[in-house]
Amino acid sequence: MSKNYGPEYVRAIAPYQAGKPISEVAREFGLKEESIVKLASNENPFGVPESAQKAMAAAAAELGRYPDANAFDLKMALSKRYDVPMDWITLGNGSNDILEIAAHAFVERGQSVVYSQYSFAVYALATQGIGARHIVVPAKNHGHDLDAMAAAIEADTKLVFIANPNNPTGTFVTGAEIEAFLQKVPANVVVVLDEAYNEFLKKEDQYESAAWVKKYPNLLVSRTFSKAYGLAGLRVGFALAQPEVTDLMNRIRQPFNVNSLAQAAAIAALNDKEFLDKSAANNTAGYEQFVEAFKDMGLEYVPSYGNFVLVRVGNDDAAGARINLALLKQGVIVRPVGNYGLPQWLRISIGLPQENAVLITALRKALAEDRA
Repeated sequence: MSKNYGPEYVRAIAPYQAGKPISEVAREFGLKEESIVKLASNENPFGVPESAQKAMAAAAAELGRYPDANAFDLKMALSKRYDVPMDWITLGNGSNDILEIAAHAFVERGQSVVYSQYSFAVYALATQGIGARHIVVPAKNHGHDLDAMAAAIEADTKLVFIANPNNPTGTFVTGAEIEAFLQKVPANVVVVLDEAYNEFLKKEDQYESAAWVKKYPNLLVSRTFSKAYGLAGLRVGFALAQPEVTDLMNRIRQPFNVNSLAQAAAIAALNDKEFLDKSAANNTAGYEQFVEAFKDMGLEYVPSYGNFVLVRVGNDDAAGARINLALLKQGVIVRPVGNYGLPQWLRISIGLPQENAVLITALRKALAEDRA
């Protein structure tokens, strides 16, 4: 007789599947690690900024002690940057941690959470992990339909997730659309505005969500240092919200959830405008490089506002997995998105120009062989 440990809703969870690491692909396909190009996890191709490396080296002498549990210096830096009081900030072990904390802090088992079709997989995982009910709103042009999401909110809805730009599709909704949505949401429903890719937006698309936090007590803005700031391996995220929200978040937050090196690196990266500008410029050029190639190959793609592009590589439901495997054999790692309900598509991160060129060449070959 089998033992059913844990609640049924936990046993039903399909674990999150991360992008394949370079070392795994090297072992699996007999390749040299230095020959592999990874464009799967929306990482910054420049890696950790030099400023952050120096800050970590200086902080290393104190690693025998616990980190500052309240991260005073990092919160102070964020407070100055976003013009909010320090007690309006919650830190996370990556922004994934922020999303999980929000689900645990605001939603009871059986209550509902609203999010969009084709939005970040962690929204579904966080909802399922607490035994809450999913309200998945059909996407509009692969992105958020905010009017439909507002209409989908029910009496027991306690949380709404919005990703802007959205992962994995790269779609974007304007600041005016988001604020119009916030005005429709009941005051007892917390809205998590997940802005992991905000730093890649062009100036004409940018808006300041931190100002909305002062206006809407039920708004929580989530940000990360994993993407534009190049600190994916350190796991640093943060949330901005009014004290009534952050107080509950910090009751759930694990102690010491952001380590000493991560705190030091995040402060340095936050103030490294030169690195951020370089990353944004590379992203803009890389996007154009991809778009030109996809058009030349006759591939449909979703216009992206992030540091990745969703591209359709076939018409049958095995196409994404098939082309992904062909790319892996050539030493190129991208992200299949069949788990998002997009089995004909691949999500490809924007890398350095030479990495993008390797991907384009490999994709041409994979498609030619697939169509032969």
